[in-house]
Amino acid sequence: MKPTPVKIAISGAAGNIGYALLPLLASGYVFPNQPIELRLLEIPQSIKSLAGIRMELLDCAFPNLTDVICTTDPLIAFDGANVIILVGGFPRKKGMARKDLIQANTTIFTSMGRAMDEAASPDVKVLVVANPANTNCLVALTEASRIPSKNFCALTYLDHQRATAQIALRLGVPANRVKNVTIWGNHSETQYPDPLTDGYCLAENGEKIPLRTLLANDLEWATDEFVNIVQNRGKAVIEVRGSSSAMSAAMGTADCLKTWLVTGTKEGETVSLAVHNDKGYYGVEKGIVFSFPCECRNGEWFVKEGLHLSEYVKQKLEATERELLEEREAAQELVKMSRVRSVSIASSTPSFTASESMTTSESEMSISTSVEGPPFLTSRI
Repeated sequence: MKPTPVKIAISGAAGNIGYALLPLLASGYVFPNQPIELRLLEIPQSIKSLAGIRMELLDCAFPNLTDVICTTDPLIAFDGANVIILVGGFPRKKGMARKDLIQANTTIFTSMGRAMDEAASPDVKVLVVANPANTNCLVALTEASRIPSKNFCALTYLDHQRATAQIALRLGVPANRVKNVTIWGNHSETQYPDPLTDGYCLAENGEKIPLRTLLANDLEWATDEFVNIVQNRGKAVIEVRGSSSAMSAAMGTADCLKTWLVTGTKEGETVSLAVHNDKGYYGVEKGIVFSFPCECRNGEWFVKEGLHLSEYVKQKLEATERELLEEREAAQELVKMSRVRSVSIASSTPSFTASESMTTSESEMSISTSVEGPPFLTSRI
């Protein structure tokens, strides 16, 4: 009996991030040795480009790619989906107030949440990439009341990788030796990249050397310049490259999914995930999507508790918390957030192993669950 394909839906699939992400999904980088079915969702203006991307995916002859469906209808894209990656959103225009950006995306992610609530697998795992990612994620999970909030995550893994890379460069070590750097809060300039609370460097002999020890004579850099670099890295890439981060965002998305759903974290290691704060971790107000240090196992995330936070770090958490509360308030002007949620401590989906089958904003995804005209669907491979 053939294993059931992993059904992966990607909104904004024709954008730069989607274009860089699709080969990572189709090749088996994220879900090794499993058949993959891709559901590519776009606005009508981009469907021709999407068809060209489908042609390229076929030309790559990925052995595990069983099907590629292109559509403008989220109900079709999300039908029975096991994994949903929301890359499409409304980009910030010149002179646009952040509140207006949030409300424009609230409309989009309200429809996305309702569509997945109606069509997706109840055990679907959802990763939100489109900015403002934290609040977009909150809106979507609020509307998808059938799906446990534990099954949602917003992307701060990219920030986590940026921070890890900067520490590695500073210390002159490979990036995979740097562990447990934490991104606290929002995927924005208020985020706090924190290498000192729990970070360490793995020596060649396996010894775990705390970063606060290695950076003891470099604290000014670690609490100032380093923080500014990570907070503003996306903007810096745009200034140099002329367009937004696509390759690194795609890699961050793929690695986030792989760690969360497939490999898990190694014992004692954490990664940064923006998750629904249902318990008030570290004194942060409940009911917002906030980035914490997380352990992953069996397809679930668990916030690492019990870390001692300095008063300085606590102040940084309060600043990013305030911004997220303001974002939530802006979104609430359009959506009542009082809908009954299926909030669970643990979702019911096991992790996705290599041998078992599974039972930022670039595109202006102003789509709804009722698209005029027939959706664009390709034939089976």
